[in-house]
Amino acid sequence: MKKYLALLAVGMAFAFSANTALAAAGQCGGASWYALTSKTASGERMNPSAMTAAHRTLPLGTKIKVTNQANGKSLVVRINDRGPFIKGRVLDLSKGAASRLGFINAGHTKVCITQVTAKKG
Repeated sequence: MKKYLALLAVGMAFAFSANTALAAAGQCGGASWYALTSKTASGERMNPSAMTAAHRTLPLGTKIKVTNQANGKSLVVRINDRGPFIKGRVLDLSKGAASRLGFINAGHTKVCITQVTAKKG
């Protein structure tokens, strides 16, 4: 039990430091898009035209600025789901967000993200 609690504490500290680092310096990596209509991790139904995204660790409800490194286009999205689950990718965007960032046809692109707001409450 002690070993489990120690591992849990280390994991929580890592997640906190990763989120703090994102807020301060940003995170870059691959992004792809998806357009399902199933329920997201937040419990809401996925809306492909909404400005939303999936991230592995950021709290649901967090708003982030996403910049497409290929063309410089940016927008703010809200984290409402978990993912991506492909190595090297940091974000899965809704189809609507990907369209505004200009990478629908490519399917994926390199992005940098910075935290705009943390989820309140």
